[in-house]
Amino acid sequence: MPSLRFTVAKDDADIISIKELQKKNLQRNLSPEETARQGFVTVEHSLDDLRKLNAIEKHIICKDGDEVIAYLLAMTVESKEDIPVLIPMFRTFEDLQYKDKLISTYNYIVVGQVCVDKDYRGKGILDQCYNTYKNSYCTKYDFAVTEIATRNIRSIRAHCRVGFTVIHTYVSPDGEEWAIVVWDW
Repeated sequence: MPSLRFTVAKDDADIISIKELQKKNLQRNLSPEETARQGFVTVEHSLDDLRKLNAIEKHIICKDGDEVIAYLLAMTVESKEDIPVLIPMFRTFEDLQYKDKLISTYNYIVVGQVCVDKDYRGKGILDQCYNTYKNSYCTKYDFAVTEIATRNIRSIRAHCRVGFTVIHTYVSPDGEEWAIVVWDW
């Protein structure tokens, strides 16, 4: 796919394209069959949230021409109070240990969400996006961490393939089971 470019979100057009791709892949906008087979994203970010996060650390994107066809959101501790639905994840990090230290004592970056357009899946794009993510942030952060709904089998498998390791699972108050995964660079 020679027309693909792996880069960072540079302008508002990129942020709007991320938002559009996110909306198409929200669990509530997919059938149960699609979520089971193709995966899904859980959190809907506002354009303002996406802009604020991108102002701190740039989101990694893959573009085909002018269209964003994949993204990895970059989120830091600086934003931990900005998106209410993600506050419990950061609180879990405060109590969870990794390599005999609390995660909160490390300098880490959170993969805020990942998504690849359904027409581009299975082509290695996620792996290349993560390669760009690592190259962009491995000298600044100790590791990348995120959480994935355990029923999102496609996402769990993809993250393990890239190099993430499940370090903890828990059930949220709404009954959803989550896996916290770390990609130690």
